[in-house]
Amino acid sequence: MDNLKRRHKSAADELYTSHEAEDHEKLYKQAAPHQLHRTQYQPITYSTNKFIAYAQKNYSFVIPTALTLLAFYTRFRLIGISNFVVWDEAHFGKFGSHYLKNEFYFDVHPPLGKMLVGLSGALAGYNGDFEFTSGATYPEGMHYGFMRVFNALFGALIVPLAYLTARECHMSIKASILAATMVLFDTALLCISRFILLDSMLLFFTCLTFYCLMKFHNERQYPFTEDWWLWLTLTGVSLGCVSSVKWVGLFSVALVGLYTIEDLWEKLGDLTMPKMTYLKHWVSRGVCLIALPICVYILSFAIHFAILYRSGPGDAQMSSLFQANLEGSSLGQNPLELVYGSRLTIKNFGYAGGLLHSHSQTYPEGSKQQQITCYHHKDDNNHWVIKAPRTGDGTTIEEINDEEARFVKDGDVVRLMHLKTGRNLHSHPVAAPVSNSQWEVSGYGDEEVGDLQDNWKIEVVDDLVHRDTETGHIRSLTTLFRIRHVSQNCLLTADNTVLPQWGYKQIEVYCDKRNNDDNPHSWWNIEEHFNEMLPPAPKNAYKTKFFKDFWHLNVAMWTSNNALVPDPDKDDILSSEPLDWPLALVGLRMCGWEDDRIKYYLIGNPIVWWSSFLSVIAFGALTAFYLIRMQRSIYDLSKAQWQQFFFMGKTIALGWALHYIPFFIMGRVTYLHHYFPALYFSIFMMPYLLDQYTLQLRTETRAIIFGSVFALIVLVFVYFSPFVYGMTGPAQQFAGRKWLDSWNMV
Repeated sequence: MDNLKRRHKSAADELYTSHEAEDHEKLYKQAAPHQLHRTQYQPITYSTNKFIAYAQKNYSFVIPTALTLLAFYTRFRLIGISNFVVWDEAHFGKFGSHYLKNEFYFDVHPPLGKMLVGLSGALAGYNGDFEFTSGATYPEGMHYGFMRVFNALFGALIVPLAYLTARECHMSIKASILAATMVLFDTALLCISRFILLDSMLLFFTCLTFYCLMKFHNERQYPFTEDWWLWLTLTGVSLGCVSSVKWVGLFSVALVGLYTIEDLWEKLGDLTMPKMTYLKHWVSRGVCLIALPICVYILSFAIHFAILYRSGPGDAQMSSLFQANLEGSSLGQNPLELVYGSRLTIKNFGYAGGLLHSHSQTYPEGSKQQQITCYHHKDDNNHWVIKAPRTGDGTTIEEINDEEARFVKDGDVVRLMHLKTGRNLHSHPVAAPVSNSQWEVSGYGDEEVGDLQDNWKIEVVDDLVHRDTETGHIRSLTTLFRIRHVSQNCLLTADNTVLPQWGYKQIEVYCDKRNNDDNPHSWWNIEEHFNEMLPPAPKNAYKTKFFKDFWHLNVAMWTSNNALVPDPDKDDILSSEPLDWPLALVGLRMCGWEDDRIKYYLIGNPIVWWSSFLSVIAFGALTAFYLIRMQRSIYDLSKAQWQQFFFMGKTIALGWALHYIPFFIMGRVTYLHHYFPALYFSIFMMPYLLDQYTLQLRTETRAIIFGSVFALIVLVFVYFSPFVYGMTGPAQQFAGRKWLDSWNMV
C-alpha cells in the first residue's frame, strides 16, 4: 500500500518540481523564492534525432553515465607519468606496505583508508618491499599506476555523486550538472585524487554521507518503509566509513546529528503522532546513526589488528602487553618477575607513552646534567639496569647473591642505572626545563659517584593480568607501578610534553611534586626484561583484550594528532592558515621543483572556489535580508517557499561551516587539503542560488547564463590543467598562470 500511495503522490505535494521542459519526470515547476504554485502540465517535445531523443527520454541514466566517463578520463589521464613518490605517498604508500607485510605500524588516522591503500597494492601485485621514500623513483615492475588508479576511482565517483545529490536537493538538471561540473573541473579536487593518498576516499565517503542524508530526507513522509530504512541505514554505514578514514569525518557526523536533532524536535511538535511512533523514531536513529557507525568504526580496527599481527615500527605506541602478542616480538619471552641486576626497558603507561630514555647530551640550562626523556622508538639508549640503592655514605648495598636472585618487590628502594652511559636516574630541586613548576630529572654520577638523590621507591598500582599479588613481585609487562623519588617525594612523570629542538623533540620527563597517584602518566611498566638467570615466562602469561587495545590506540592517535603543532624552529612552506583557503590564496607544491622534474601544484580552480565561497556569504546575506523583512511583517516568500529555501541553503552552509570553522580552533598544523570537504559542500551553493534566482527568466536566457558559467569553469580548468597533469621544464614558463602573488609556484 505504501508504494501504491507514493505512486499517486503529486510532486507538488512535496513543494518541489522542475522548471525546465527537459526535466519531464515532474509535472510542476520547482519551488523557489520567487514562484511556488501549481502549473499546467506541458507536453514534452522530443528531438527528431534518435540519439538526442534517446538522451532526452533516458536523461536520468545518460547524464550520470556521461559525467562518470568524463570523471574517469580526467582522473586517469597521464596518471602514471610521474614515476616517483609524490608528496604524502611517502606516508600512505608505506602504511599500505605494512598491511602487505602484516607489520604493525602507528599513524594518527583511523585505518580504513590505509587498508584500502594496502588492498590496491595487493591487487597490483605489489609485495610491500618498496620503502616509499619521498621523491624516490618507483622500481621496475611495481604497478604504482594501478594503485593511483584505485585511489582515483574514489575521486572520480564523487562527480556523479554530486549530480545525484543536487537532484535530491531538488535542483534543476542544469543546476545539477553545473554542481557536478564544478567538482569535475576543480583542479584541486582532481589533483588530490590522482595519487596514493587518503583524501579521495575521505571525500568519497563525505559525499556519500551527504547523498544518503538527502535521500533519507526525501523519504521522511514515508517513515518505516523499506526505502526509508534503506537510506537511514546507508547514512549510518557511510558515517562509520568516513570516520574510519580520517577523524575529519566526525564533522559529517555532526551535520547528520544536527539534522536529526532538528527532525526529532519537529516531530515532537506533531501532536497527531502516537507516542510509540515517536519513540520508534528515536530508537531507529539511535541504532542506525549512532550504534551502526560505531560498529563500522570498531570493525575497521578489528580488521586492522587482525592483519597487522607481526611486530613492526609502530609497536612502541601500544601497550607492552599488546606488543608481547605480536609475532616476532621478543616481549613474550621476557622473564616474568624482575630481579636486581636485570637489564630492562621501562614504558610510561599513559596513552601514547614512550620508553624511559637517556643520551649523552645535557640540558642547556638548569643542572646541565645528562638529559632524561621518553622516546617512542626502540634503541639501546632505552636500556637500564636495576641496582641496589645508595646508602647514606654514597655506597651501594650488595644486590645479588652468587647463588640466588633477589626479586624486586612492592615498596623496594632501587637505583636505575642507564646502561649505555652509566649515569644514574636522578632528581633534585632544580626546575624542569619545560614544566618548570616541577623538578628536573637528570642522569648523574656513575657506579662509584652518587648520592641519595639516586634512590627511587617502587609502588605497585595494579597488575593487568595476575591477581595473586601477595608476593609483591614486579612482573614484566603486566605490573603497573609508580617510581617515587625518595628524597624529593615526587613521582617520575612523562605527560607527552614535547621538548624543544635541543631535546630532539622527545618527551619531557620530570618529577611531579603534586603526587597525583591516579595519573596514568606517572605509572610505568617493564617492557623488555633481560636476565640469563631467569627462565622465559610461561605460555599465555601475557594476555591482552581487544577493547583495551582499541581504546589505547585511539587515545594514542588523539594525543599524537594534537602534538602536530607548528614547529617554531622550522619554516614549513607547505602549511597554510584556514583564512587562506576559501579564496584560494595559497597553493601547495606536491614535489621537488627542479627544472628536469615533473611538477604538480595543488591549487583550486579560482572560478569554482571564489564563486562557491561568495555564494555561501550571499546566502547568509539573503537569509538576514528575508528575516529582517519578515520581522517587519513584509513577506517576500510564502511559508512553504521560505522553508524550502532556508532548509536547503542552511544544510549546505552548515556542511561547509562544520568542515571549515573547527580548523580555526585547532592547534595542529594545517594544510590546503584540509579545506576540501568544506569546499565540496560550498560548491552546491552557487548552482542552488543560480537556479532559484533565474527561475522566472526565459528558458533561453537561463541557458545563456548557465552556459556562460559552464564555459568559464571549463576554460579556466584547461588553462590550469598543467598543474594537475604535470608541468615539465622550468616552472618559470608557467608564470603567466600565477594569478595571485601569494601563489608560490615560481
